[in-house]
Amino acid sequence: MRKFSRSAPLLATMAFALAACDKPLDLDMRGAFGNAPSTAEAARNATAPRPQPDARGIISYPGYQVAVAERGDTVGSLARRIGADPGEIARFNGVQTGDPLRKGEIIALPGRVAEPLGGPIQSPSGVDIGSIADGAIRRADSQTVTATTLPPATPGTATAPAQVGAEPVRHKVERGETAFSIARLYNVSIRSLADWNGLGPDFAVREGQFLLIPVALPGEKTEPFDEADVVAVTPPGAGTPTPTPPSASKPLPDEVTTPKAAPVEKIAAPDLGKTETKTTSARMAFPVKGDIIREYAKGRNDGIDISAAPGAPVVAADAGTVAAITEDTNGIPIIVVKHAGSLLTVYSNVEGLTVKKGDSVTRGQKLAEIRRTGTPALHFEVRDGFDSVDPMGFLGG
Repeated sequence: MRKFSRSAPLLATMAFALAACDKPLDLDMRGAFGNAPSTAEAARNATAPRPQPDARGIISYPGYQVAVAERGDTVGSLARRIGADPGEIARFNGVQTGDPLRKGEIIALPGRVAEPLGGPIQSPSGVDIGSIADGAIRRADSQTVTATTLPPATPGTATAPAQVGAEPVRHKVERGETAFSIARLYNVSIRSLADWNGLGPDFAVREGQFLLIPVALPGEKTEPFDEADVVAVTPPGAGTPTPTPPSASKPLPDEVTTPKAAPVEKIAAPDLGKTETKTTSARMAFPVKGDIIREYAKGRNDGIDISAAPGAPVVAADAGTVAAITEDTNGIPIIVVKHAGSLLTVYSNVEGLTVKKGDSVTRGQKLAEIRRTGTPALHFEVRDGFDSVDPMGFLGG
């Protein structure tokens, strides 16, 4: 597992004076419109509960470990309890050794400590590239995505059965981020994010803090808002019979008019098509030269795969801005470029990047190269807002 870092927070302080309310606050802004039911509870239930720590307060995954603070803990007391260096932990999390911690607050460990009985929590299956990059694609116009490799897990020495569960993304908060923006970035509810990380009632986060992104339950969606969850509200007047106009029962008499002048002679309009300059340029250019070896199939393959020679240049399909650069679980870069309107293009299975996040690129400008190891092919996607679309509808010369 890798550490994911996106542009960051200071704090998200929202004060709600709702003392008179007898229902929980709808933190996902999914409140009932008209007679529509609230789906906030469904959003909270769509994610699994955070795993229980061991007796020391450690949650151990193959890629990293975190410590869960107890009531009255400081960074220093927590470090001493788990046998780690207080100064190193404080620097890694952007805090001081004497800073107090909330009960349940997550503290990231820069190195591994002794494994719990049964070893680290083991993932039951692999992770798809799309599930890692999807948040970056959906929020690429305002977020930064980076990834770094974490040290490998130390095998457990106990004979107890290993725990099984998905390893969550570990997000490092950066300047300007809030808990709300992070929840929307990863499509999880703010309440689930708060519960997993022991956030306070104001959901404040700090620059340099590490957050665990809640893991969705199998088969569940965790979008912060799904229009399908809200019952359509009947607009005013809907269902009311339209009054019968007076002319319906007694038609109006035929109108007899006398022309005041002779008809104007019709003159044939010139055929502008003969002089029209026709353009055949496509919206986008192919990002690499080669044959398409896998076609677009929505829900199964959200882009196309184009074969190419190892080391062949990968270019921008159209002018735009590099909105995000991330990596898949094997450390292979993924580039996201934002174009005019709501279009995004995604380039994966590349190496030798020549651009960085925030760079403006022109159509045909080199972004990277086809990998020299593995399958020599580019995976290319076009997305209109949140949805993938068939790139062949945009590509040309």
